[in-house]
Amino acid sequence: MLPPIELLRQQVTARLAAFERRQVPPAGGVRRAGVTVCVLEDTGHDPYVVVIRRAARGRNPGQWALPGGRADDGEQPVAAALRELAEETGITGVEVAGLLDDFVTDSGFVITPVVAFGGRQEPVPDPREVASVHEVPLEWLLAPGVPRWQGELLQMPLGPSIVIHAPTGAILWQFAEVALRGRELRVFDVAQPHWTRT
Repeated sequence: MLPPIELLRQQVTARLAAFERRQVPPAGGVRRAGVTVCVLEDTGHDPYVVVIRRAARGRNPGQWALPGGRADDGEQPVAAALRELAEETGITGVEVAGLLDDFVTDSGFVITPVVAFGGRQEPVPDPREVASVHEVPLEWLLAPGVPRWQGELLQMPLGPSIVIHAPTGAILWQFAEVALRGRELRVFDVAQPHWTRT
Protein backbone atom coordinates (compact mmCIF):
# COMPACT_ATOMS: atom_id res chain seq x y z
CA MET A 1 0.00 0.00 0.00
CA LEU A 2 1.45 3.33 -1.05
CA PRO A 3 1.31 6.32 1.32
CA PRO A 4 -0.65 9.49 0.50
CA ILE A 5 0.88 11.46 -2.37
CA GLU A 6 2.61 14.15 -0.27
CA LEU A 7 4.24 11.58 2.00
CA LEU A 8 5.16 9.55 -1.07
CA ARG A 9 6.81 12.61 -2.64
CA GLN A 10 8.81 13.21 0.53
CA GLN A 11 9.89 9.55 0.71
CA VAL A 12 10.92 9.44 -2.95
CA THR A 13 12.84 12.72 -2.65
CA ALA A 14 14.71 11.45 0.43
CA ARG A 15 15.52 8.11 -1.18
CA LEU A 16 16.84 9.73 -4.34
CA ALA A 17 18.91 12.21 -2.32
CA ALA A 18 20.57 9.27 -0.54
CA PHE A 19 21.06 7.33 -3.80
CA GLU A 20 24.59 7.52 -5.22
CA ARG A 21 23.61 7.69 -8.85
CA ARG A 22 25.84 6.48 -11.64
CA GLN A 23 26.62 9.48 -13.80
CA VAL A 24 28.33 9.19 -17.17
CA PRO A 25 30.81 12.08 -17.33
CA PRO A 26 30.53 14.61 -20.15
CA ALA A 27 32.70 13.74 -23.12
CA GLY A 28 33.03 14.82 -26.71
CA GLY A 29 30.78 12.93 -29.08
CA VAL A 30 28.46 11.62 -26.36
CA ARG A 31 24.82 12.21 -27.28
CA ARG A 32 22.77 13.25 -24.25
CA ALA A 33 19.07 12.76 -23.64
CA GLY A 34 16.68 13.15 -20.74
CA VAL A 35 13.43 11.41 -19.82
CA THR A 36 10.95 12.12 -17.06
CA VAL A 37 9.42 9.56 -14.73
CA CYS A 38 6.48 11.88 -14.08
CA VAL A 39 4.15 11.03 -11.20
CA LEU A 40 0.67 12.56 -11.37
CA GLU A 41 -2.52 12.03 -9.35
CA ASP A 42 -5.73 10.70 -10.83
CA THR A 43 -9.16 12.00 -9.78
CA GLY A 44 -9.12 9.67 -6.75
CA HIS A 45 -5.72 11.05 -5.65
CA ASP A 46 -3.99 7.78 -6.58
CA PRO A 47 -0.50 8.23 -8.04
CA TYR A 48 0.43 7.06 -11.51
CA VAL A 49 3.38 7.43 -13.85
CA VAL A 50 2.97 8.82 -17.36
CA VAL A 51 3.95 6.41 -20.15
CA ILE A 52 3.64 7.26 -23.82
CA ARG A 53 3.42 5.31 -27.05
CA ARG A 54 5.52 6.93 -29.72
CA ALA A 55 3.86 8.03 -32.95
CA ALA A 56 4.03 5.64 -35.89
CA ARG A 57 6.60 7.85 -37.62
CA GLY A 58 9.81 9.42 -36.40
CA ARG A 59 12.34 8.02 -33.94
CA ASN A 60 11.43 4.68 -32.26
CA PRO A 61 8.01 4.47 -33.97
CA GLY A 62 5.28 2.77 -31.94
CA GLN A 63 7.51 2.01 -28.96
CA TRP A 64 6.58 2.47 -25.30
CA ALA A 65 8.59 5.25 -23.71
CA LEU A 66 8.83 7.86 -21.01
CA PRO A 67 8.38 11.45 -22.17
CA GLY A 68 11.78 12.71 -23.20
CA GLY A 69 14.32 13.13 -25.93
CA ARG A 70 17.63 14.44 -27.09
CA ALA A 71 19.24 17.44 -25.43
CA ASP A 72 19.76 20.45 -27.67
CA ASP A 73 23.26 21.89 -28.04
CA GLY A 74 24.33 23.30 -24.68
CA GLU A 75 21.18 22.02 -22.93
CA GLN A 76 21.50 20.01 -19.73
CA PRO A 77 19.73 16.61 -19.65
CA VAL A 78 17.35 17.62 -16.82
CA ALA A 79 16.25 20.69 -18.76
CA ALA A 80 15.84 18.54 -21.87
CA ALA A 81 13.70 16.01 -19.98
CA LEU A 82 11.35 18.69 -18.64
CA ARG A 83 11.16 20.49 -22.00
CA GLU A 84 10.29 17.26 -23.78
CA LEU A 85 7.73 16.41 -21.07
CA ALA A 86 5.98 19.71 -21.77
CA GLU A 87 6.24 19.38 -25.54
CA GLU A 88 5.06 15.77 -25.74
CA THR A 89 2.36 15.74 -23.04
CA GLY A 90 1.63 19.36 -22.07
CA ILE A 91 2.69 18.66 -18.45
CA THR A 92 4.39 21.66 -16.86
CA GLY A 93 5.23 23.03 -13.40
CA VAL A 94 6.52 19.75 -12.03
CA GLU A 95 8.72 19.42 -8.95
CA VAL A 96 11.92 17.43 -9.51
CA ALA A 97 12.43 14.82 -6.77
CA GLY A 98 15.79 13.56 -8.00
CA LEU A 99 17.64 11.53 -10.61
CA LEU A 100 18.23 7.86 -11.32
CA ASP A 101 21.32 6.31 -12.92
CA ASP A 102 22.37 7.46 -16.36
CA PHE A 103 21.55 4.71 -18.85
CA VAL A 104 23.76 4.16 -21.91
CA THR A 105 21.71 2.88 -24.84
CA ASP A 106 22.89 0.58 -27.61
CA SER A 107 21.99 3.39 -30.04
CA GLY A 108 24.65 5.62 -28.50
CA PHE A 109 22.69 7.90 -26.17
CA VAL A 110 23.26 8.61 -22.49
CA ILE A 111 19.79 8.96 -20.94
CA THR A 112 19.39 10.85 -17.67
CA PRO A 113 16.11 9.82 -15.93
CA VAL A 114 14.47 12.64 -13.96
CA VAL A 115 11.84 11.77 -11.33
CA ALA A 116 9.24 14.52 -10.93
CA PHE A 117 5.84 15.10 -9.32
CA GLY A 118 3.22 17.15 -11.13
CA GLY A 119 0.05 16.99 -9.01
CA ARG A 120 -3.26 16.71 -10.86
CA GLN A 121 -2.85 17.50 -14.55
CA GLU A 122 -4.37 16.03 -17.68
CA PRO A 123 -1.65 14.94 -20.12
CA VAL A 124 -2.38 15.98 -23.70
CA PRO A 125 -0.34 14.14 -26.33
CA ASP A 126 1.34 16.04 -29.14
CA PRO A 127 0.15 13.99 -32.14
CA ARG A 128 3.32 14.75 -34.08
CA GLU A 129 5.37 12.72 -31.59
CA VAL A 130 2.96 10.76 -29.38
CA ALA A 131 0.31 8.26 -30.44
CA SER A 132 -1.16 7.92 -26.94
CA VAL A 133 -0.58 8.70 -23.26
CA HIS A 134 -1.18 6.07 -20.59
CA GLU A 135 -1.66 6.21 -16.82
CA VAL A 136 0.29 3.41 -15.13
CA PRO A 137 -0.65 3.21 -11.41
CA LEU A 138 2.46 3.04 -9.25
CA GLU A 139 1.10 -0.12 -7.61
CA TRP A 140 1.43 -1.90 -10.96
CA LEU A 141 5.19 -1.32 -10.81
CA LEU A 142 5.22 -3.18 -7.48
CA ALA A 143 2.92 -6.04 -8.49
CA PRO A 144 3.96 -9.72 -8.40
CA GLY A 145 5.49 -10.75 -11.71
CA VAL A 146 6.91 -7.28 -12.40
CA PRO A 147 9.49 -7.41 -13.77
CA ARG A 148 9.64 -10.70 -15.59
CA TRP A 149 12.31 -12.12 -17.86
CA GLN A 150 12.02 -13.48 -21.39
CA GLY A 151 15.40 -15.15 -21.74
CA GLU A 152 17.86 -12.32 -21.08
CA LEU A 153 15.30 -9.61 -21.86
CA LEU A 154 13.64 -7.63 -19.08
CA GLN A 155 9.89 -7.13 -19.48
CA MET A 156 7.72 -4.78 -17.44
CA PRO A 157 4.08 -5.93 -17.94
CA LEU A 158 2.21 -2.79 -16.88
CA GLY A 159 -1.35 -3.22 -18.03
CA PRO A 160 -3.44 -4.66 -20.84
CA SER A 161 -1.13 -4.97 -23.88
CA ILE A 162 1.59 -2.83 -22.23
CA VAL A 163 4.91 -4.67 -22.04
CA ILE A 164 7.91 -2.38 -21.77
CA HIS A 165 11.53 -3.41 -22.42
CA ALA A 166 14.86 -1.68 -21.77
CA PRO A 167 15.88 1.06 -21.76
CA THR A 168 12.47 2.40 -20.60
CA GLY A 169 11.66 -0.81 -18.74
CA ALA A 170 15.01 -0.75 -16.96
CA ILE A 171 14.48 2.86 -15.86
CA LEU A 172 10.99 2.04 -14.53
CA TRP A 173 12.36 -1.01 -12.69
CA GLN A 174 15.06 1.10 -11.02
CA PHE A 175 12.44 3.74 -10.13
CA ALA A 176 10.26 1.07 -8.50
CA GLU A 177 13.12 -0.44 -6.52
CA VAL A 178 15.08 2.67 -5.52
CA ALA A 179 12.40 5.36 -5.25
CA LEU A 180 9.33 3.35 -4.23
CA ARG A 181 10.80 0.43 -2.28
CA GLY A 182 13.96 2.10 -0.96
CA ARG A 183 16.23 -0.68 -2.25
CA GLU A 184 19.54 -0.62 -4.12
CA LEU A 185 19.37 -1.63 -7.79
CA ARG A 186 21.61 -1.01 -10.79
CA VAL A 187 20.31 -1.57 -14.31
CA PHE A 188 23.17 -0.43 -16.57
CA ASP A 189 23.80 -4.00 -17.77
CA VAL A 190 20.17 -4.83 -18.65
CA ALA A 191 20.01 -6.07 -22.25
CA GLN A 192 18.12 -4.04 -24.83
CA PRO A 193 16.04 -5.63 -27.60
CA HIS A 194 17.35 -5.11 -31.12
CA TRP A 195 14.31 -3.01 -32.11
CA THR A 196 15.25 -0.27 -29.61
CA ARG A 197 18.61 0.35 -31.29
CA THR A 198 17.40 2.76 -33.97
